[in-house]
Order: sequence, then C-alpha cells, then structure tokens
Amino acid sequence: PIPVLTVQTSPYEDQRPTGGGGLRRPTALFESQRNYLPNFVQSLLSSVDLRDRQGCTMVVGSDGRYFSKTAIEIVVQMAAAN
Repeated sequence: PIPVLTVQTSPYEDQRPTGGGGLRRPTALFESQRNYLPNFVQSLLSSVDLRDRQGCTMVVGSDGRYFSKTAIEIVVQMAAAN
C-alpha cells in the first residue's frame, strides 16, 4: 500500500485557472511556494465527486520542459492517494 500523508495547508489567492490552459504560472513560483502545486491539484480532485473519481482514468499532459517530471510525479501520487 502507498502511505497517505495529510498536510495542513492554506489556499493561495492566485490559484484561479483561466480557460482550458490550467494554472499558468512561472515554474519558479511552483518551486518556491510551499505546497503550491499540491494545493491546486487537490482542489481539482476535490471538485469531482468521489463516486465519479473511483475507477476513472486521469490523463496528465506535459511539454517535457523543466519541472514537468516532478509535477507529474506529484499529480500521480495525489491522484492515487485520493
């Protein structure tokens, strides 16, 4: 089993996606702000009813640039924990 870690955190006011482009911010922001990416990912996962999440497929896209691998790992781990 994968260990699940619960992290206390607070929302970031600037995490409002625009259109279908997701959360477009400089990479440095994701790296410097504690739990910036996990907060956003959890908000997306929480917006889908638990019954709809179970057994579903999630697709994570990337352009392969810097930080992509780390970001994908975080998204996959959080999706599995949910």
